Amino acid sequence: MPCAPLQLENETMKMRGKAVSGKTIFLLCLASFLAGSLFTSRTWTSYSSTSHNKNNPTDPVIPKHASKKLGEVARDFDHKRKLGEGKAEDIMGEVSKTHKAIQSLDKTISNLKIELAVARMSHTAVGVHSLEKASNLTLQKAFVVIGINTAFSSRKRRDSVRETWMPTGEKLKKLEKEKGIVIRFVIGRSATAGGVLDKALDKEEAEHKDFLRLKHVEGYHKLSTKTRLYFSTAVSIWDAEFYVKVDDDVHLNLGSLASTLAQHRYKPRIYIGCMKSGPVLSQKGVKYHEPEYWKFGEAGNKYFRHATGQIYGISKDLASYISINSPILHRYANEDVSLGSWFIGLEVELVDDRSMCCGTPPDCEWKTQAGNICVASFDWSCSGVCNSVERMKYVHYSCGEGDGAIWKADI
Repeated sequence: MPCAPLQLENETMKMRGKAVSGKTIFLLCLASFLAGSLFTSRTWTSYSSTSHNKNNPTDPVIPKHASKKLGEVARDFDHKRKLGEGKAEDIMGEVSKTHKAIQSLDKTISNLKIELAVARMSHTAVGVHSLEKASNLTLQKAFVVIGINTAFSSRKRRDSVRETWMPTGEKLKKLEKEKGIVIRFVIGRSATAGGVLDKALDKEEAEHKDFLRLKHVEGYHKLSTKTRLYFSTAVSIWDAEFYVKVDDDVHLNLGSLASTLAQHRYKPRIYIGCMKSGPVLSQKGVKYHEPEYWKFGEAGNKYFRHATGQIYGISKDLASYISINSPILHRYANEDVSLGSWFIGLEVELVDDRSMCCGTPPDCEWKTQAGNICVASFDWSCSGVCNSVERMKYVHYSCGEGDGAIWKADI
């Protein structure tokens, strides 16, 4: 037995040593080709018969996903061919419709976002002790909230306003109830809380009930902060269509203001006033000095376009924007510049209405006689009515629209 493997190995070595003839190689190759052809033919026929109609067994096989893709390409090609064969007007019409639909959708989404933000903010007490008392109540509906910017030293100015264009007592309540026009003097507190100034204002408020008190320390160089707080506070108390700020030395015709705002009530993001672009004052010590002048480019440059600070108005969505983003809104030295800067980069419509910056008589008087009643009148040289305590009655007599105009205003 041990010799068997050795014998088999010797036989193998002998076979390896023999040469294979060419005829044998040819016969082996021919047999392999015939066997391969027979196998391939049967496999193709079997696959084809399960994938296609039996009457067409020789059709090529196309996978289902490839067939679906080819169908989509064919349909897309046919659609483009038909579109190309159509009239140019039809094509442009379709493009225009699509563009309008996209714009409408964008506006709807924007409005929904704003409404959601306002709904959230309505449950947050901001800036006013009267709001703390009414935090659980529904927001009061209004057409416009008019905030009259005032100071502790301006008691006589406030009285001159009450004696002319601003209703008082029951008439003020009636104006809110029947016309949706809310008017309040806007003021913060003194540097010494509970001091003489605050107590005097408490007494005046108890008498007239026409103040909006902010949690804000009064000061001329803090007007930007006060403006921001005013809009944030007002929008959290009143659900109004517009919010207006006016100085206490400006004459106002309420009926004309209401009619002017009503023209824009169905437009989003309205910023209305007398638009200007004054110089950036870099010199220290001058009025309206801008400490951050370097942000506006080279010396001698002007500010971006914004409404002059004597009077301006914004729509509800912009007031809500200020309220929501209040902590991160930058404040420049001048409050009108600050307000304008908050809207840069937003889709805001700037309405330049020159009836909101008429001069005092004879300017506003001539316009009134011509039937072009001014919304607001003041002297540019004084940034308000010069000597307003003494002259407000004269301006009202010369340029006023009449006490009944506000009740006839179509709003």
